[in-house]
Formats: sequence, structure tokens, C-alpha cells
Amino acid sequence: MTYRFFTPVPVKAATGLTAEVYRQLRDDFLGPVPAFQALSAVPELLAATWALTREALLAGDASRADRELVATAVSRANRCRFCVDAHVVLLHALGEHELAEVAARGGTPPEPRQAALVAWAEASRSPEAADWASPYRPEVTATALAFHFVNRIVSALLDPDLLPGGLQRSRVVRSAGGRLYARTARDPKEPGRGLALLDVATAPPPAWAGGHPVGVAYAALRDTAMRGGDLLGDVARRTVEATVRWEDGRFPARPAEWAADLIRDLPGVDRVGTRIALLAAFAPAAVRPGDVALWRLSHPDDADLVRLVAYGAITATDHVAQALSPAHL
Repeated sequence: MTYRFFTPVPVKAATGLTAEVYRQLRDDFLGPVPAFQALSAVPELLAATWALTREALLAGDASRADRELVATAVSRANRCRFCVDAHVVLLHALGEHELAEVAARGGTPPEPRQAALVAWAEASRSPEAADWASPYRPEVTATALAFHFVNRIVSALLDPDLLPGGLQRSRVVRSAGGRLYARTARDPKEPGRGLALLDVATAPPPAWAGGHPVGVAYAALRDTAMRGGDLLGDVARRTVEATVRWEDGRFPARPAEWAADLIRDLPGVDRVGTRIALLAAFAPAAVRPGDVALWRLSHPDDADLVRLVAYGAITATDHVAQALSPAHL
């Protein structure tokens, strides 16, 4: 696995909150995998991201296969190849071999209920255009939101290949990986454990969560990730947030030129940071080493890069979540 812009502190050197998160990852998931390690420079952001992912994808009574299908469909809609590959393997781990291969191809599941679930998850990329709401349980809905955030973090900060040469896209390798993780994937997880890692959120849980632990986890992630906007000036933040609203998930045809046009009239001090945040929201794989090098001239710490990317990612994710407000239900 290649980290695009920095290498996190090794797992064995983790301390404090980061070490606590890694312990839960070992107990309940696949260990401290790169998608989470990439956030370790900001422990409170790592904890909130894990808490939402755990409570949405792993815990509770909703079908785990349905949730993995949502994770895969949202990841495909966001063009996050890394996450598509990872969650196809987890569908294999659940024994859903045919469904896993349909998901790997980007096909439509033959079972109508699951086909509708995939269509709903894919439509969430552009919730206003899709008039998107959720008839599904809080865990399923929160899985979609968790992966809108995680996809953007992963696409910005990680190389897209899980294995050298893209070996994970071989059916034989996918199936073998599924067997390796079968026991971990199928063990039930008690709801709420991830919440012990969180600071108290300043915002109340969202209405769509209906009192489920995912609501507390989502509120904490939103609070934590939005703080990355403090790295930008007011006009820059308004530019990012307004662009997310009016573009409604549209993929820019030429991300570099698109972002350059949007930042042209901003104060010079904010241009590169706004560019990275905009790309994180819309086309995170288009964040380039040159962008990061310019950002590091004034913000050399890995933590500030992670916070900035997380700000763009949560702004796009919360655009999806806002479509779940009572006014839209």
C-alpha cells in the first residue's frame, strides 16, 4: 500500500486515542487498515471516522450484506476503486459470492430489493438531482454517508491499489481474501462501542438517525471534520460550501482547470488550500503532489493536510446528509 503524500506513524508506535482506535479496529474489523491509518495524524478525526463506520457498517441488526452492497455502490458512484475492491472482498467474506461478483462488475443485483438498494446508494452522489431520501434503516443510511466521507479521504490520500499490480481485481484473489476474513466479517458486533472514543458533539444527532448510535457518531464526525475549514478564510470556506451545493455531486470533466477557475479571485493566501478542499469534495484523486507541496510551504504538518482534505470531504458528505432532513423526508 502506498500513501500518496506522507507515511503515518507505524501502528506499533501509536499511543493515546490512536492506540485505542487501533485496538477496536483489531477487535472488530480487519485491523488498522490504511484507510484509517491515513487519518492518524488527527486522532479525534480518526476516532470519529471509525466510530461512524463501525456503528453504521458493522454493528446492529440490519443485514451486513446489504450494508456492504451500499458501501460498494456508493464507492463506485464516487469512483473510489480502492473501496470498491475492499468491500467486494468483504461480500465474499460474508459468503455472498455471486453478489460480490455482480458488485465487482458494477452490475445490477438480480434480486429486486437489492437492485433498488444499489440504485438508491448510487443516486446519493447527487441528492438534489435524485430527490434523494432514505426509506432504509439508520445503519444502512449511515453506511452510505460514512462511505461518502471515507471514499474521499481514501482517494485523496492513498494509492488506488489494495495489492501490487491491482491483484485484488482477480476473482481468485477476491475469493481467497474473503475466506481469510470470513470469521471476522460474520461475528456480530455490539452497537455503541465506538461511541466511547468520541468527544461530545456540539450538534445534536440528526433526525434521520432516530436515536440510533450512528446519529451520535455522524454528529461527532461532522463537528470534527468541519473544523478543518478553520484553515481557510471566510470567503474561501463560502466558496467551497456554495460550490458543493450548486454542483450537487457533478464530476468536473477537467478537475484541475475547474478548480483553478473557482479559486482565481480568492486571496492568494487561500488559493491552494481552497483548491485542495474543492478537489477533495469532487475529485479527490485529482489532488496532486504540486498542490500539496505548495500547501506545505505554509502548513508543513501532515495533520493540517488531513484536516483540509477532511473538510472538503465532510462538506460534500453533509450535502448528502442534508437531503435527509425532515423537510426532505
